[in-house]
Amino acid sequence: MPFLLLSNSYSSYLTMLAGIGFTLFVAAHVLLAASTCTDPSVRKEWRTLTKDERAEWIGAVKCLSELPHDSALTPSVHPDDIAPLNTSSSYYDDIVYMHMDLNHLIHFTGLFLPFHRWYVQVYEYALKEKCGFKGASPYWNWAEDAPNFFNSTFFQDFDPISGLGGWGNLLNDAQVPNGAFSDFKLSYPSYHTLRRNFTLQPYIGQDPTLFTEPYLYANTSFTQSEVDKMVSGFVGDYKGFQTYLEAFEGAHSSVHLIMGGDLGGTCPNTAPPDCTPGPTFSANEPLFWMHHAMVDKVWFDWQNANPANADIFYGGSVQMIDNGTIYNEYPNGGPPMLSLDSVIPADGMFQESTIEAVINTTTGLLCYIYD
Repeated sequence: MPFLLLSNSYSSYLTMLAGIGFTLFVAAHVLLAASTCTDPSVRKEWRTLTKDERAEWIGAVKCLSELPHDSALTPSVHPDDIAPLNTSSSYYDDIVYMHMDLNHLIHFTGLFLPFHRWYVQVYEYALKEKCGFKGASPYWNWAEDAPNFFNSTFFQDFDPISGLGGWGNLLNDAQVPNGAFSDFKLSYPSYHTLRRNFTLQPYIGQDPTLFTEPYLYANTSFTQSEVDKMVSGFVGDYKGFQTYLEAFEGAHSSVHLIMGGDLGGTCPNTAPPDCTPGPTFSANEPLFWMHHAMVDKVWFDWQNANPANADIFYGGSVQMIDNGTIYNEYPNGGPPMLSLDSVIPADGMFQESTIEAVINTTTGLLCYIYD
């Protein structure tokens, strides 16, 4: 599998960005965080936010979807399983396309946790600079919803300004019919409205060497006991921790797939016949950002649970998921191996970072904690 990481210098990177104001905004945040973190922002669970705070975040997300395509987006991998770049898309779509283009570099490799930590943070920067967001990225504690996922009150806020909306209408391609995102339009893999389709057993029919429990109920993978097992276990074992969290039937994947629709990576009815389902366009779903903030929180909690976990890293740069045998040998990537000095690719949209700069949420480029 071809592997490519861009390593542009800071000066050449700046020339790639369309909009010097946003460049300086992100650079200022980077320099400030790198120099000091005396007053970290606090990321809170969605349900603890006030109605006004929820409305502010939702409004900023929708604002990004109303901004035009950014010509700074420069795909670097060009995998053959994604739609071509659509220059008529929105700025929100551009951020999604980064995830699509980089998919094979950032899942089941050592970049999984560092990339998504960085990705949620630069997305927050965009919400602030381009759409006036004042808060911190919220997270979604899906462990709270695991016991009765479909009927959770999390999916029962239909307020058109501050509500996330509920499940999709199965008679209309699982499009979300209520809440603030009922009119949320997306460009990838084809133009459509946001979709959600509850799928309790998403692993049936998958490769049995990778999905060893095909009849597993997805909500059993992200219970509070599973979160506790991850946070308190794998002491000094980064590879083991990531492997358990990112497993094909683990918490990360199960939340994606139980949601179906966009977060689950299923192709909409408008997609061409060659549409490839998968995690590539899962960032279409606004819940993606709260889901990955929760994934980041589990990592944050694990890092802080034992000194042996703090600031450690291990992983390869190449996906090894062709079959169960090779995956079991290299569950978080094969050689060439990554290091703390390795670069997190940005496809021209944001300033690139090293893994080391995001390994700790209160040093390097970052300045936040979780409640």
